[in-house]
Amino acid sequence: MRRLQHAPNAAIAQVWADLLTEAGYPAVVQRLYLAGAAGELPPDQCLPEIWLRHDEHEAPARALLAELARIPQRRWVCPGCGEQVEGGFEQCWNCGAWMPAD
Repeated sequence: MRRLQHAPNAAIAQVWADLLTEAGYPAVVQRLYLAGAAGELPPDQCLPEIWLRHDEHEAPARALLAELARIPQRRWVCPGCGEQVEGGFEQCWNCGAWMPAD
């Protein structure tokens, strides 16, 4: 096994591990519950880590995570109330209308 990288929190760590596994690079999350030790241990040592099961997957797995970091966030105007919605939201925060299909 090889450590790929730290994640900022447990939710993102699990999403990354799932996406890597789905792409054919089996990955697991380690240090998932170590956040409670922050303060007793240095905080940067308590972050969740993504580990690959096979060392030979390191280069393509890093490339996939880099590609995911470059996905642009979409902005759209709500058809129900005209509110501009930013980020990865698919539903308007103001009126609850769904993002148009384009």
